[in-house]
Amino acid sequence: METEGTFLPETAAAARERYEDCGPTAQVAVKEVARAMSFDAEEYDRRVTGEVVETAREALFASSLAVRVGTREEYEDWRAETDHDVHEIGSEHVDNVVWHAPPFADEAVAATFQDERRAAVETLRRQAFGRLYREVV
Repeated sequence: METEGTFLPETAAAARERYEDCGPTAQVAVKEVARAMSFDAEEYDRRVTGEVVETAREALFASSLAVRVGTREEYEDWRAETDHDVHEIGSEHVDNVVWHAPPFADEAVAATFQDERRAAVETLRRQAFGRLYREVV
């Protein structure tokens, strides 16, 4: 079993703080992308909305979440030991699972995969943000 990412908040307050910290970085990233796309001031004002910056902030936050990646057996061993209610997506007939379970929450998310580890990790992080963090942050 391995861990990808570094952020596993112990508390909801820690998650909110990290999310707030992502705000300035998201603004800079969006501005630089718009510059690389040669937006002039008018196009920037028209196309770069608060929603665009907020989407970048969510992606930055989610991209650092610590997720465990393991075999189905390792995942089942973890499930036997956890009190988290787990929302699992994917097929139960594949060999690998990625999961995220914040200590402060009663819920966790998991995604199964056979070969596409990177895709599963990124899918799981989006699921984690939507299911576990959106209401918290």
